[in-house]
Amino acid sequence: MNDNDRALCVATAGLLRASGAIALWGLALALIAGVVLGLTGRSLPAAAWGACAVVGLLGLAERYLALRLRLDMALFEGLAQGTIATLPALDGALDKLGLRRAADATRPLAERVLGTRQLMQRHGIVVAMQTVVFILALVLQD
Repeated sequence: MNDNDRALCVATAGLLRASGAIALWGLALALIAGVVLGLTGRSLPAAAWGACAVVGLLGLAERYLALRLRLDMALFEGLAQGTIATLPALDGALDKLGLRRAADATRPLAERVLGTRQLMQRHGIVVAMQTVVFILALVLQD
């Protein structure tokens, strides 16, 4: 792995680390919605109850995406630091863990970065949806 690839890995890992704030926001929304449902669920109007439930359900998707992003961050850090020597070595480890099918050709680093950025966008969309539905739940309360 050359210096440019390592720099790309470091930058990607840094971007993923920064996106942790979005993950915390999504987790907070899901937890608040869960507490509201648990404490006042019976007294909430049906629409507000439903909106809180949707925030909680979106929280499940958000947690999965956040987990995937944390894994990607660790993998990019490993590539940058040299603890994962090559992309084929990474693919082999992921295959042994059952996280990636063994492929004939190793995906280039640029494709992996693009895939991670797309995953970050999906995560951001889910958290944005949680936020909008949470605000809707607040508006629908008495």
